[in-house]
Amino acid sequence: MTPDPAHDFGCTQCHRGDDTAREQEQAHKGLIARPADPRHMAEQCGRCHQELVRNASHSLHFTLKKVVNLTRAHFGARKPLAGLTDIPLQGSGSPALALADDLLRRRCLRCHPYTPGDDYPFVRRGTGCASCHLQFVDSALKSHRFLPRPGDWQCLSCHYGNHVGSDYYGQYEHDYNWEYRTPYATREPFLRPYGVELHDLAPDVHQEKGLICIDCHRGAELMSSAPGPSCLGCHGWRPGQPVPGFARLSQGENGLVLTGSDGSRHPVPVLVHPAHRRYLDRVDCQVCHAQWTFNDSTTHLLRSESDDYDMMERLTVQGSSWVERLLEHNLYSDEDEWDPAMPDGIDGRKRPGVWYKGFTLRRWDRPIIRRDRDGMIRVYRPMLDLRLSAVDEDGRVLADNLAGRDAGRLPYTPHTTGPAGAFYLERFRHLLTPDPDTPGSADRTP
Repeated sequence: MTPDPAHDFGCTQCHRGDDTAREQEQAHKGLIARPADPRHMAEQCGRCHQELVRNASHSLHFTLKKVVNLTRAHFGARKPLAGLTDIPLQGSGSPALALADDLLRRRCLRCHPYTPGDDYPFVRRGTGCASCHLQFVDSALKSHRFLPRPGDWQCLSCHYGNHVGSDYYGQYEHDYNWEYRTPYATREPFLRPYGVELHDLAPDVHQEKGLICIDCHRGAELMSSAPGPSCLGCHGWRPGQPVPGFARLSQGENGLVLTGSDGSRHPVPVLVHPAHRRYLDRVDCQVCHAQWTFNDSTTHLLRSESDDYDMMERLTVQGSSWVERLLEHNLYSDEDEWDPAMPDGIDGRKRPGVWYKGFTLRRWDRPIIRRDRDGMIRVYRPMLDLRLSAVDEDGRVLADNLAGRDAGRLPYTPHTTGPAGAFYLERFRHLLTPDPDTPGSADRTP
């Protein structure tokens, strides 16, 4: 447990306890096992890092208020919440919203600083400040060296499972059904670092060049409210303009140069193709440059209090270590069955009902292209294409296939950047309006 130079002091500075005691019970009196946890980080980490802790605790990475409020509004919520800890414990409002609240607390929001994550080798992590700044390997803490700049292994401990981040490395989860996981899966134990087998697809060109997440997504953005990067911020820059501050950028002889975390220098290509000038104000960059996108539709989620587990035999891989252990035990063990219950991801308390998950269709595909509310043409994905169901302990159906207010497709930025290709225009030509004053024109918006 060798600390890093910045934290080279006695254990009791952070963990409390009594380092003069000779008996374990007395030595551990008042011990704080996880001083970086949200319950303690303001008092412990905040003694030296007060502003950082204050900003981080209100950041999107900490509160997850964007995904919380998007999901709740989709199922009928009228007022936004400040963050995930404000999600009602006892569902109120419509049956769909009550189910959505329970879904968020117990199934969806497992990637946040209040929980150490699922019990998979590459997913387990610390809580609070330690969730990004302490390294875990094979589900165990590797060292007490706090890292000022987390590596991608740390980002992927949350940004896996067909979320933006895993696509940067070309990772796409297999379907859950045992017949759709290749090579053909058996029940024999084998390594699944992120819980589900992965397809290896084309990674992002920035990843191929050696850039890691924090080379573009800096601490000011992740731990506060500073603006994030944009494609045009780098590639649309021209001499005479201010150098963007969202990355370690400097002006070189032929344009901008990005310095990576490892000290490597990367000249930033400028926009030269005439299509950029023609469509830049109407078409988002990834419409042409995304090599592939996530396309999981529809996602079915069932909360079951029933002890009928046979229906899940083909779906024992669930992307949730808790659900997987329960299914494996109750389907194949000779010991007494475990109760159909799972813990709350925020307060840790176990409550009746297990959330099972499956998909109508799970495929990577060419991007879904649509026009956004502001008129821009963007990439979409069926992010909230969810159906919620519930059965009680006797198998009675309490809710069946409840949908949200719309199809649940939202604009997003796939991290699968690559060359646009010769047929880039075919991706969005159908969304362009012909110009009546120019015969044969089909590239003008209203």
